[in-house]
Amino acid sequence: MKSFLSATALSLALTASAFAADLPSYKAPLVAPPPPFTWTGLYGGINIGYGVGNGDQDSGYAVTLFPASFGIPGWTISNDLNGVVGGGQVGYNYQFNPWLVVGLEADLQASDVHSQGTGVGIGTLGTGSAFIPQLNPATSNFVFASQNKSVDWFGTVRARVGVTLPSFPSLLVYGTGGLAYGGVVHSVNASDFFPSARTAFPVVRFGAGAIYGSGGNYDSTRVGWTAGGGVEWSPFTTSPLLKTFSVKLEYLYTDLGSTTIYGSAIGATPGFLPFRPLTAPLSNAGFAYRQASATRFQTVRVGVNWHFNPFAADPVLAKY
Repeated sequence: MKSFLSATALSLALTASAFAADLPSYKAPLVAPPPPFTWTGLYGGINIGYGVGNGDQDSGYAVTLFPASFGIPGWTISNDLNGVVGGGQVGYNYQFNPWLVVGLEADLQASDVHSQGTGVGIGTLGTGSAFIPQLNPATSNFVFASQNKSVDWFGTVRARVGVTLPSFPSLLVYGTGGLAYGGVVHSVNASDFFPSARTAFPVVRFGAGAIYGSGGNYDSTRVGWTAGGGVEWSPFTTSPLLKTFSVKLEYLYTDLGSTTIYGSAIGATPGFLPFRPLTAPLSNAGFAYRQASATRFQTVRVGVNWHFNPFAADPVLAKY
C-alpha cells in the first residue's frame, strides 16, 4: 500500500512539472534609463537681491548772472545709491555639448535703489578793486545744492554663455551681458545766498543776505548696458517636484548713463551799483546752475528657476 501511494505521488509531481514547463513565460517591459541631464530648454523664475552704487561724486556749478560772478561756485554731491531689488526672469538655454551652454535671458526688476546728498559751492562777486573798492566791492556768494536720485525699476536683455563639467553636469558657471534700461528720477534744488558787503564811504550795500532758490526734476526711461556673471545649480533628483528646478547666484554691473539738470532763478536784492546808499531800492539779481549725475550700480541677486523643455522627446520603452 505504501509503495502504491509513493508511486502515485511521484507520478503527480512529474506531471505538474512537465505541465509547468509547457507554460509560456512573461517578462515585464523594461524602461530605458532617463536621459542625461541637460540645460537645454525654456525656464522662468523669480529673484531678489540688493543694489549699491559706485560712490560717485557728482559735480555741479552755478553762475551768478548779474552782478557778474568772477569766481564760479562749484561743488560735489556724494551719489551713494543703494536699495533692495526684486523681480522675475525668463530665458532659453541650449547645451551644445557636455561643457558648453549658450542662452538668452530677459528680466524685469522693481527697485528701491536711491540716494540723497548735498553740496556747497563758494564763489566771488565783484573785483574788489584796490584803488576804489566802493566801485566794485568783492564779496563771497554761496550756493547750497541738494540732490535726490532713484532707480524705480529696471530690466535687462542679456546673452549667457556658460560652462559645465561632464562629471558635474547640473552645475553651470556663466558670464552674461547685454542691454539695460530703467526708470530714473533725478531732482535737484539749489539756492544762491548773497551775503552783505558794506564799504566805509560812500556807503554801499551788496547782496544783503538775499537767497534765491531753483529746482529741477528729471523723470524718464534711460537705456544703457549691463554685464556680470553667476552660478546656477539644479538638484537633478528623481523627484518630479525638484528635478525641474534650479537655484542661482548672480552679479550684475549696470550703467544707465548720466542725467543733467539745469536751473535758474531771478529775484530782487539790494543795489549793486557803486555809491549805492542803504536806502536805495532793490535791484535784480539771478543765477543759473548745472548738476550732472551718473546712474551706475551693482546688484547681487539670488533666484529660483523652473525649467521645462516642450521639444524634448518622450521616454522610450525598451522592447524585447
